[in-house]
Amino acid sequence: MKKNYFKLTAVILAALSIGFTSCDDDENNDNTDETEFTITANITENTTWETGNIYILGGRISVVNGVTLTIEPGVIIKGQAGSAENATALLIARGGKLVAEGTAAQPIIFTSVADEIEPGQIASPNLDPELNGLWGGLLILGKAPISADAESVQIEGIPVSDPNGLYGGTEATDNSGIIKYVSIRHGGANIGEGNEINGLTLGGVGSGTIIENVEIIGNQDDGIEWFGGTVNVTNAIVWNAGDDAIDTDQSWGGTLDNFIIITPGDECFELDGPEGTMEAKHIIENGSVYAGDAEGLVDLDANSNVDMSNIYFFGIADGQDFDQLPTDYVCTFTSFQVTLPASTVVTDFFKDGSDAFVTAVTSNTVGADKSEFTGWSWADVAGELGDF
Repeated sequence: MKKNYFKLTAVILAALSIGFTSCDDDENNDNTDETEFTITANITENTTWETGNIYILGGRISVVNGVTLTIEPGVIIKGQAGSAENATALLIARGGKLVAEGTAAQPIIFTSVADEIEPGQIASPNLDPELNGLWGGLLILGKAPISADAESVQIEGIPVSDPNGLYGGTEATDNSGIIKYVSIRHGGANIGEGNEINGLTLGGVGSGTIIENVEIIGNQDDGIEWFGGTVNVTNAIVWNAGDDAIDTDQSWGGTLDNFIIITPGDECFELDGPEGTMEAKHIIENGSVYAGDAEGLVDLDANSNVDMSNIYFFGIADGQDFDQLPTDYVCTFTSFQVTLPASTVVTDFFKDGSDAFVTAVTSNTVGADKSEFTGWSWADVAGELGDF
């Protein structure tokens, strides 16, 4: 949310992408001859989006309390262009569920209407992976605890007039569904100054939710942002985030395990502490980070509450750093490795005592298991994982 990476090229592409086959505006369309459907109303009864079809988000679509949206393997969801209150997004409200179980052979893809991708394809045939801001993103909101000034608050990126934007509560094991083998691309539409939508927003999401094998590409704001909650995320790629790749707020109490970060616009990690009385610690482990043009490596506050281990940094440049160690909580940082640019030393990048747990290497022995991303991710198909 710190930078606007919106590109005029993206606007032009979105404007030219309206030539879709006529389709029914009812999410319960039962015309089996059509394979493309425009969704313009909130989902208020259990609904399935079927393999082989493309679903167009015609606005901000909420899966409301008590309702489950099931997305079958291989489905493509495309968001129409829009900004401010007209930004398109799929929002899973508190008490709603998303069951989006793609497979390695048939991932589920969220993208823009400007994308000419069809079911069965992995890489976009016409959009570059750095294009962003063409639609909103995927927001999942739950009833798990958050550290804020109230038990539940409104998520960023959603107007306060929308009651489906509330998140937080007291149910640590809350279940918002299953998300597996999902790729989210070209999102992050601007709602207002400093208020864009993340690729994947997790607000108060509980530990009963399963999130595995997710990919965020070319989002204008953060790749994945947690606002409290207890959900765990396993096997994640964030590539070309316009702001931070990984952003944590409001005492998220889960684990991020096995991840890859590629060329974020601002920080590789921005890990903030609690904003209220609730305190929880999160764990970040087993990751590989290609810093590229990032502004920084790890941005922490004095009250950040996080343990980090087995992380490998490479592709780093002057000015990027691990800026400070937390002081308000006992946090553990172990087994960092870094491949340094020529004529530099570890303390050029890891400051405030953080060099104590960092080893300079030419070949890493810690980091992500990239085999988890083989075949189904655009990053893999594009050859971006060769050095990981």
